[in-house]
Amino acid sequence: MATATAKKSTPESAPSPQGYAAEPANASLTAGDKLTLLRDMIRIRRFEERSLKAYQAGHIGGFLHLYNGQEAVAVGTISLRGPHDHVITAYRDHGHALAVGMSMNECMAELYGKVTGCSRGKGGSMHFFAPEKNYWGGHGIVGGQTPLGLGLAFYLKYKGLQGCCLCYLGDGAVNQGAFHESLNLAALWDIPVVYIIENNKYSMGTSLARSSAFRDHLARRAEGYDMAWDVCNGQDLYEVRAHAAKAIDRAHQTSRPTLLEIDTYRYRGHSVADANAEKYRMREEIEDYKKNRDPIQLFRQKLVAENILTEDAYESMDREAKAEAEASAVFAAESPFPEIETIQEDVYWEADHPEARASQGRLFFNDEI
Repeated sequence: MATATAKKSTPESAPSPQGYAAEPANASLTAGDKLTLLRDMIRIRRFEERSLKAYQAGHIGGFLHLYNGQEAVAVGTISLRGPHDHVITAYRDHGHALAVGMSMNECMAELYGKVTGCSRGKGGSMHFFAPEKNYWGGHGIVGGQTPLGLGLAFYLKYKGLQGCCLCYLGDGAVNQGAFHESLNLAALWDIPVVYIIENNKYSMGTSLARSSAFRDHLARRAEGYDMAWDVCNGQDLYEVRAHAAKAIDRAHQTSRPTLLEIDTYRYRGHSVADANAEKYRMREEIEDYKKNRDPIQLFRQKLVAENILTEDAYESMDREAKAEAEASAVFAAESPFPEIETIQEDVYWEADHPEARASQGRLFFNDEI
């Protein structure tokens, strides 16, 4: 069984002498590929900023968990997917949704609760889905997506397909029992799942040091399950891709799971309702990440140094992303709300296909069904 440790001196964790840009996962990228990766991160950032504006204007209800600062994680990992690779995540799901190719229109409309949304306006911020893109959505139950990710990967193995499931969770979910049960089964049954901890340092409003017992890395817990694990810097897109590629390859070639911890940071609060976002952490800390460790700006600088990107081209990308996000807000505002008569549609598959129903009992607790 392939195993890995997270110490930077190990062969798996150390980059090539030329740096992470020369790692196999990145060396094959064309200039166009690299510009696309940058564009994808910019689009996520601008979408999130526009959705915050819509929330503050009263157009979005419920929760809104923004992804600002974590863009390199979703883009870096999801850009490595093959045809049989699947994605599932938690409630901070907008970045993953756009990274798999969902449109801003369907995502913004879902935030607005409109029928043109990806979940027909019934899921909201935490429940973006696109099964046709192998994206099994966001999940509001903390850690609840981890056994589902295991199940997706089990399906791939059962069908003999060379693929894996990229299953994302936050650092606050690592203490959930369902997650540990999933790790146990993944290791026991050789399931090709890559669990990705997006460690943004704060479990809601509690620092990692106060919420989780660990030695040096959360991913080290994988040792208890005889599972490979690794850690990487989530502000460096090249580094994310280099480490994630090895985990994905392990899943494809040996059907073995990996616990990959990616150090990242969120600029906003846990959700936009988090009024204390700058009270449980120093404002200087947030500004340091924005100024010195922003994943978009770091990758921008790399591409300029590689003579791939010009400042004019970057500004053009940024304007296009802002315009796209603004257009999605207009689309959402002009879209209709779901009809009240459809309240029980798109909830249970069997309710929409009664002729194929195999279960017994009530689906809804009312007098009609």
